[in-house]
Amino acid sequence: MEKDNGIWVWLFIFHSLANFLPLGPMRIAINTRFLIKGRLEGIGWFTWEVARRLALQHPEHTFVFLFDRPFDPSFIPADNVETVVIFPPARHALLWWWWFEIAIPRALKKHKIDLLLSPDGYCSLRAPTPTVMVCHDIAHHHYPAQVPFHGRVFYHYFVPKYLKRAERIISVSTFTKLDIVEHYDISAAKIKVACNGVRKEFQVLSDAQKKAIKAEYSEGQDYYFYLGSLHPRKNVARLIEAFGLFKQQTNAPIKLLIGGRLAWQTGEIKTALEQSAVDKDIKLLGYVDDSSLPDLLGAALALTYPSLFEGFGVPLLEAMHVEVPILTSNLSSLPEVAGKAAVLVDPTDTQAMATALKRIYESPSLREDLIAAGRIQRQKFSWDRATEVVWKSLVDLSALQNG
Repeated sequence: MEKDNGIWVWLFIFHSLANFLPLGPMRIAINTRFLIKGRLEGIGWFTWEVARRLALQHPEHTFVFLFDRPFDPSFIPADNVETVVIFPPARHALLWWWWFEIAIPRALKKHKIDLLLSPDGYCSLRAPTPTVMVCHDIAHHHYPAQVPFHGRVFYHYFVPKYLKRAERIISVSTFTKLDIVEHYDISAAKIKVACNGVRKEFQVLSDAQKKAIKAEYSEGQDYYFYLGSLHPRKNVARLIEAFGLFKQQTNAPIKLLIGGRLAWQTGEIKTALEQSAVDKDIKLLGYVDDSSLPDLLGAALALTYPSLFEGFGVPLLEAMHVEVPILTSNLSSLPEVAGKAAVLVDPTDTQAMATALKRIYESPSLREDLIAAGRIQRQKFSWDRATEVVWKSLVDLSALQNG
């Protein structure tokens, strides 16, 4: 009996040390279909920043980037990256299914892939390749009516299956992890929490730079800035209404700039703008390109981000890095990300939102306190930390498969 116990002790020690021993060369595929030049948004930036770091930090392994269309060469960060373009371009429910369930399994087998990292919340049910999947949110579960029909049907059917299929799941916030556990009966032990980061371009502007930006975009006036795609969950219509109340209460010479592409179900936003008594002080900028965004955010009096639901809320972190105050919602992941760097409001209460706009406008000391809190809060989140969590999950999964 003592001899048997000794064997089990050594097996336990060996398994515990496996994560610290050098791994043999692996071929790790990464789903990079969101890497589209000039069109990176939340998932695209996560994919790029993490995939780039993985390749650069681990030259002993080969990383195979899987695209669904021709790609820009700038998305090849290192010599240990191979690229594969897999037909068809996956931008519709039927094509999603085809790409992940028909094309991806063939490609993984053909290119002898050891592990798959899928950063966009999808994975392959048919491919036997061990998989780490990143889930950014389950907004479709909470706001199904705000998702286009074909996407809604696909998500409700496949997302629970994806979450069960993936051997490891990474969420971008603790809120998202708990949300998955609660609604999809997934073990919390299966989910690790990473985060998002920001690009180095998000830096504090000088007073002269701020003045130049305001001269270009807001007739030289201070402005509140909204950043994000425009659809009902982002709550922009109520922001427009709250801004109107704020202007009525203060008559402040301040603008509202709204940066983001029109996504879907934007009728409420257009109606709110048409009915606003201060529409001349509200400007829709459309999609803001990567080069202009840091300056537009950095020159703002505050970021206004009253979203109804977010898995993380990257604009909050970007605002902390350019050192502007934040107004955001008291729902979902936003308090977790904002910490003490934001004024939190009920996003369904336009009067509360207007009062918060007034507080920020009238109190320089409040703005300074929020900025100071942001300098501390932003240290919790970085692309390096996100990459570390992803890499550890890949290593753990490899050890499990080889154990």
